[in-house]
Amino acid sequence: MIRLVLFLSIMLLSTIMPDAARAQQQLHIAILGDSNTWLGGDECDNQKGWNKWFKDILQPASCRSYARSGATWTHTTKTKRDTKENIGKLGKDNVIFNQVMRLKEAYDRGEQHKPDLILIAAGTNDAWFKKERPNAFNKDADDVFAESSKDFRKNDIDEILTLAEAVRYDCEWLSHFFPEAQIILLSPLQTTAAPTELIHQAGDIIEECGRRMSINTIRQDYGSCVNAMHEKEAYRYTYDGTHTSVEGAKRNGYYIARQVKSMLYY
Repeated sequence: MIRLVLFLSIMLLSTIMPDAARAQQQLHIAILGDSNTWLGGDECDNQKGWNKWFKDILQPASCRSYARSGATWTHTTKTKRDTKENIGKLGKDNVIFNQVMRLKEAYDRGEQHKPDLILIAAGTNDAWFKKERPNAFNKDADDVFAESSKDFRKNDIDEILTLAEAVRYDCEWLSHFFPEAQIILLSPLQTTAAPTELIHQAGDIIEECGRRMSINTIRQDYGSCVNAMHEKEAYRYTYDGTHTSVEGAKRNGYYIARQVKSMLYY
């Protein structure tokens, strides 16, 4: 009798409780970002990238990366649409916006499932290369969302010169192309290459812009395993102070997977 009651209870729970694991396995995920995401490869199968370990944990239906090493959120006055370039370093056209367009082109060609979840992990290079991106921190979310009714997508890409503008611009394009997709932003990791306070400032801008658009942000600069002070003493979870080692990628991938699971809506 006890066994029967236990069996019926399990059956009832399996009926009324959401099957989160099954929902995760039905997800089609697209990831945009800079070098620490690019390290995982287009198929998210290289162990030096966090997205490989993230994919292993979530086991989604598909998970593809459009990341490029050297990418920034921020544009320049010479930035143009270019979905073919892959230079592996900072460049005027190596921006998240062009990854957005690559994702859309891949979907239009039938090479990419319609994404249910889009992750964007960038901001390191905006803080690192201040000389090449001198306007990156000249505006914050208050400035960029002051005209709430404005169609921000009407701006030309060579006008998007600040981090806050780029976050809004790219997310609004993604929401236009894939209105049913959930977007989650990832702040940059700490690095020995840029002041930690600047990395935190980038994270604050990304998070606040996301909040204005009802988009969650995972704060890697506070929650991940990479700590700039520790990496300066001796490389622990990076191999050069910026890019994750296999162990760093694994730990960070697991951290991001836990955060994403808590943010997913099914």
